[in-house]
Amino acid sequence: MGTSILLVDDHPVVREGYRRLIERQPGLVVVAEAESAAAAYSQYKAHAPDLVILDLSLPGPSGIEAIRHILQWDGAARIVVFSMRTGAVIARQAFAAGASGYVSKASPPRQLLAAVAAVLRGERAMSADIAHVIAQDEVAGGRTALDDLSPRELEILSLTAGGMTAQSVAEALCLSLKTVHNNLSVIRATLGARTDAHLVWIAIGAGLVLPSEELPLGKP
Repeated sequence: MGTSILLVDDHPVVREGYRRLIERQPGLVVVAEAESAAAAYSQYKAHAPDLVILDLSLPGPSGIEAIRHILQWDGAARIVVFSMRTGAVIARQAFAAGASGYVSKASPPRQLLAAVAAVLRGERAMSADIAHVIAQDEVAGGRTALDDLSPRELEILSLTAGGMTAQSVAEALCLSLKTVHNNLSVIRATLGARTDAHLVWIAIGAGLVLPSEELPLGKP
């Protein structure tokens, strides 16, 4: 059958475009698609694909959560992130969660295909722009206050900055509302955020969410 691929993106039209690009390559076959982190996990268990190509911006829990759950099920899973998010923090977080590759959607299609080929060979891969921002970040000193957040805290920050209420975050991540509020208090203290709008601006600056999304911006 060739190399089987699970494609995860919440936009059907986008998935169709990626499917056509991928299946024009000899030996690559998209065997399943998913539009959310939960669906990605379910489809991975159902199809056991050779590779996952996954966006981070999904409804509810993000692609980071999907990466984490898939690798808990199959520690040998190979996952390439394909996202509009280009911040060094989110890229490092994806690799820390277990991704094998990270390609920005602003990259030429050949860079996604090259990353797929590299990851299938057992290598780690990045598009040129992601490699550049990570290198710049390392030269500038590497760590920021965001790096002091736990993976769960970073996930809560991303969802909150994306416009979800604390109750919605709690339901999406199967946490209690009290736990979410406690985490948000820790996040604000760690980042020195004065207001929720300030949190949003910090998240945008780090590439955790996109400014084009419908966000409660206000004044930082």
